[in-house]
Amino acid sequence: MHKLTTPLAIIAATLLAACGADDPSPTAESTYAWNVPEGFPLPRVPEDNPMSEAKVELGRHLFYDTRLSVNETTSCATCHKQELAFTDGKTTAEGATGDIHPRNSMALVNVAYASTLNWANPVTTTLEQQAMVPLFNEDPVELGWVGHVDEILGRLRADERYPAMFEAAFPDADDELVSLDHVVKAISAFERTLISGNSPFDQYMYGGDDDALSASAKRGMELFFSERLECFHCHGGFNFSDSNDHENTVFREVAFHNNGLYNIDDTGNYPEGNQGLYDSTGRPEDRGRFRAPTLRNIALTAPYMHDGSIATLEEIVDHYAAGGRFVTDGPYFGDGRDHPNKSQFVSGFLITDEEKADLVAFLESLTDETFINDPRFGDPFAQAGPSQEQNEEQ
Repeated sequence: MHKLTTPLAIIAATLLAACGADDPSPTAESTYAWNVPEGFPLPRVPEDNPMSEAKVELGRHLFYDTRLSVNETTSCATCHKQELAFTDGKTTAEGATGDIHPRNSMALVNVAYASTLNWANPVTTTLEQQAMVPLFNEDPVELGWVGHVDEILGRLRADERYPAMFEAAFPDADDELVSLDHVVKAISAFERTLISGNSPFDQYMYGGDDDALSASAKRGMELFFSERLECFHCHGGFNFSDSNDHENTVFREVAFHNNGLYNIDDTGNYPEGNQGLYDSTGRPEDRGRFRAPTLRNIALTAPYMHDGSIATLEEIVDHYAAGGRFVTDGPYFGDGRDHPNKSQFVSGFLITDEEKADLVAFLESLTDETFINDPRFGDPFAQAGPSQEQNEEQ
């Protein structure tokens, strides 16, 4: 491990604390082989949904199966593509029936460690809870299960592979094997395996490979972890986020931040229906507060922010250097830099063009090529080649 500046020492200490005093070996209750990167903690797993290879494989198939949408056009993978670190590259997501979601698709990178799911929902704390949202959301419609549960489950029951896969995944089930509960649990188990920790940054910082980072990225790393730029306060720890939960955390780390993106008419308002934590709590002090997502693989997940309103990493740096965004005209006119709820860590800073390039180079060094090319996370239907039905159609 490289010699660390103080903030870097903090992130390393966090990582070591996450590991615990002993090796993160599976507990007696869970013999699932996680294969997490060296030094990473084990994710927390709900007691009623233990991990197994069969369940993860079933979940992978369901994740990529468009028959899980009402009109058989959309799967989980439609909005969460592996090559884009499980985002979709769109400003905001589009549901199966064409409804436009107000939020940008969040990356599923290391989602097993997120203490809360979604951009600004403080009560959705497990992947099993989160999976119900795209299935049953009606405003906007995402996969469109409302009123179609039996129809969609019937497609899975009629498939020649799924009944046996469900039986292998849930061998002790007393009730219906191909059920909503088992669909949700299997998809959640698969998502829990989407762990990334082999970026050039990891190879340099924890693998001891001096050549893994360019000179520019090393300078950018020093900037990222500096008190001058403050980035690491909200994007720190082994997962580059301040909202983490895993087997070794005593208290669930939950944080939401206002980064000065809007301040409509200088009233503190954000666009209607997209006001962050305020939409859940109704408290004025929560207006514009969102969860800081992990920055792992951030170069692949543009556009950025909860509404996809910033296109590039360079523009992201400009936003934080300015201490927020001043919308000069249109319906969202107002100066986000003066938002009363803005985080103390978004105070702005001076940065040269060379430093900005260095900081972007560091952010790009968080891209894990093995993660986005790992066949364990890929589309099983594409890997299997054309189905018999597809061959007959040809």
